[in-house]
Amino acid sequence: MSHLSTAMPLGTLVALGGGDDDALLALLCDLLPSLDTAVEIVTTASPHDAQATATAYEKAFRELGCTAARHLPIGEHHPADAPVTLRRLRRAGLVFFSGGDQERITEFIRGTEFQQVLHQRYLSEASFIVAGTSAGAAALTEYMLVDGYGWRALRKGGIRTRAGLGLLPRLLIDQHFVERGRFGRLAHALLAHPMCLGVGLAEETGIIVRGGKQAEVFGDGVVTVVDGRHLRGSNLGRVGQGEPVSGQDLRVHLLVAGQHLDLASREVAAS
Repeated sequence: MSHLSTAMPLGTLVALGGGDDDALLALLCDLLPSLDTAVEIVTTASPHDAQATATAYEKAFRELGCTAARHLPIGEHHPADAPVTLRRLRRAGLVFFSGGDQERITEFIRGTEFQQVLHQRYLSEASFIVAGTSAGAAALTEYMLVDGYGWRALRKGGIRTRAGLGLLPRLLIDQHFVERGRFGRLAHALLAHPMCLGVGLAEETGIIVRGGKQAEVFGDGVVTVVDGRHLRGSNLGRVGQGEPVSGQDLRVHLLVAGQHLDLASREVAAS
């Protein structure tokens, strides 16, 4: 199975830009069909404190009444395609990816049977939920930003993008967006991938995507959307390393809680 699919998914995807995620966990518990639904917590993005992170999330989910929340270890010593891991994935109602380093998520999951099963369940099961915060959110889409800081992000070579898990094609999510001043690197990424939609999530702010169609904003901050479909005048292919990049007609939306973005038309739905 390809890591991308053009089929419209039936499942739900939830992405948070990082920061305090208590409200996100409460939202996820509300979305579950029942509080005894199996919740699998994947902390692969946290190389040094994966177990401690998992323990904290298990406790938080259980305090919200989700009694079947458990750590699903995937990493150097726990292959994604281990039979017990795949069995648990097939029974899960929610797979939650924590923050850290998104490249670790794709390092251990891209190209595996785990990724195929995750995709198939997301595509075919209306009750299935995939969620992530910070790096865990960035890894869910077709591309992810893995490097780019400050003014250097608007110089050629100043950013890096990598393929993500591809649950949402033609989408790129960046996290901690407002707090870390990441507009430049997202704009640069859209010069490199102009057919993508760039979504910058502020901390404690995110999107719920139901059925792959509309993204609903939730949380206390702003979601910045950058659309590159009508980009013109990009100099990315003509300038050398370290030179400033340019382009015209990037379209930008600023969205707050309760607003909806149609991912196909890329238009903001009327409130």
